[in-house]
Amino acid sequence: MRARIFSNVLIAAVAASTLLSFVPAAAAGSTNYMVASKDGVRLAVQETGNPNGPPVILIHGLLGSRLNWDPQVQSPALRQYRIITYDLRGHGLSDKPTGAAPYHDGRRWGDDLAAVINGSHAKKPVVVGWSLGGVVISNYLAAYGDRAIAGAVYVDGVVELTPGQLVAHPEVYRDMNAPDLKTHLDGERSFVGLCFNRRPDADTFARLLANAAMASWDMQREVPTMTVFAAEGLGNAHVPLLFLYGGKDSLVDTHATLARATALNPRIVSKVYAESGHAPFIEEPDRFNRDLAEFVRTATAQ
Repeated sequence: MRARIFSNVLIAAVAASTLLSFVPAAAAGSTNYMVASKDGVRLAVQETGNPNGPPVILIHGLLGSRLNWDPQVQSPALRQYRIITYDLRGHGLSDKPTGAAPYHDGRRWGDDLAAVINGSHAKKPVVVGWSLGGVVISNYLAAYGDRAIAGAVYVDGVVELTPGQLVAHPEVYRDMNAPDLKTHLDGERSFVGLCFNRRPDADTFARLLANAAMASWDMQREVPTMTVFAAEGLGNAHVPLLFLYGGKDSLVDTHATLARATALNPRIVSKVYAESGHAPFIEEPDRFNRDLAEFVRTATAQ
């Protein structure tokens, strides 16, 4: 009898240990919490760096998560700032509502950024959007204006979801939305591979693939039709605007996109990293971090 009781206790202890191993642990020196957007979607937020420093909100792109920004979170050049990252709706540890409606209206994505700014109590942050994150910034600016932010950085950011600004990869997007699991995952791998001119190390690339595998299928199907209010948002912004793009981007046409952005707002400043692809913040992190630190310093001093 005692042996049976001991055995049951041991099994329960092992089970409890197993369950605890699946509880996401906060990174060292980080704070994790959730905020709710206007439509109730909950967004996973993380903060690192100097809690009293100027805030910087980093917004990842399609199929990513806040883990995309590890080279910035770990950067000595950015440690002086309050670094805020979050998972977009349909990504990472944020809610993944079903259906098309939660993803089609670009204003919902702008509302998400507003919820992060308000929920984190970030005063005049610099917002940084990679790829799809550029659309998020533009839609935020269209709905809320630029009074609550100090500046915006578009990192190979999508300005408009139009064929002239996006490099065509119809077979990749077809496979990403295929109902067959193997085809779907192969499409995800192809998309992540297209993000780089110089692919990162194997562990980083594997983590990025895991990000992609976590993303909502409904979201992926709907994103190409998302409404984008670039003219109303980016076009009417008066805060400092920096566009950092890779010269060998295989997903966004750098020259066409920068030309369109400049037509919408002639005040933008742009830099092209000649040897980077779609993700210069991963491919050339030291240079990127220096450029971002300098922009934050000048934008928050105004």
